[in-house]
Amino acid sequence: MPVSYFKDFSNGRMSVGQWAREASGVGLDAIDLSILFLRNRQPAALAEMRAEVEVAGMRVAVITAYPDFCHPDSAQRERQFSLLAEDISSAALVGAEMIRLTAGQAHPATGRREGIAWALEGLKQSVDIADRHGLKVVYENHSKPGVWDYADFSHPSDIFLEIADGLAGTSIGILFDTANPLAYGDDVLPLLERVIDRVVCVHASDTSTRGALTPVLLGTGLVPFKEVFSMLKHTGFKGWICIEEASGLGRKGVEGAVAFVRRAWEEAGN
Repeated sequence: MPVSYFKDFSNGRMSVGQWAREASGVGLDAIDLSILFLRNRQPAALAEMRAEVEVAGMRVAVITAYPDFCHPDSAQRERQFSLLAEDISSAALVGAEMIRLTAGQAHPATGRREGIAWALEGLKQSVDIADRHGLKVVYENHSKPGVWDYADFSHPSDIFLEIADGLAGTSIGILFDTANPLAYGDDVLPLLERVIDRVVCVHASDTSTRGALTPVLLGTGLVPFKEVFSMLKHTGFKGWICIEEASGLGRKGVEGAVAFVRRAWEEAGN
C-alpha cells in the first residue's frame, strides 16, 4: 500500500500501472490499492488498469475501501452501502482478491451500542455482494484515513474486538494492522492474539509514537515485528503481508520497507 505516493496518485503524477511496475522492480508479489486510485470506474478503464498490472507481472491482493456504516443518518448509511456495492464491483474488475472494509467514522452523535450494531449490519450485508463478485471481505482494526473527518469508530481496541466477535461465524476475515493498536495506546501482541485465528491479511505498518499514528520507515518505530511475525508463523499464517509504506521517502522508503519485512519474516521464530 503506497501511502507515501497518495499525493502523486491524487494529482496524476503516478498511475496504478506505474506503481505496479515499481512494485515489480522492488520484488513485491502483489499490490494493495486504495479504492481512491480507481478514479475512472468505467469497465473499459478498469479492464485496462488490470491489464497494466498483469503486464507488470503483478496482481492486486487487496483493495482498501472506506465505508462509513456508523453515520447517524440512516439515509447516509444506505448511501454508503450503495457506494460500497460500486466499490466491490470495481475491485473485482481490476482482479482484486480481497476488499478491506471499515466500521465507519466515530461521529459524535453515534453512540457505542448503535454504532456497533450498524457496523455489524453493514459488514454482514457486504458479504453477499462480495461473494457474487468473487471477493473476500476483510475487516481492519483501522485508525483514520485522510478522507474522513473523524477517527474510525472501532479504533478503540475494545470496540474492534466486540465487532470482530459479532462477525464470528461469517466468512469475513480480519486484516490486522500492526501500528494502529499502538496509535490508540494499546499493545499490539495481546490484540493480535485475540483475533489471530481469523487473520487472513496483515498491514505491516509502523509508528514512532504511542498514542498517535506517526508513520516511519518500517522497523524504525515501536511495532514489535519480530514478535508479531513469530506469532503469525507459530499459528501457520499463510496470508498476505501488505506493506503499508508511509515514511514519505519515496522509492527509497519502499525498497527499505520491502527489505526489512522480508528479512524480519525470515528471522522470526529463529
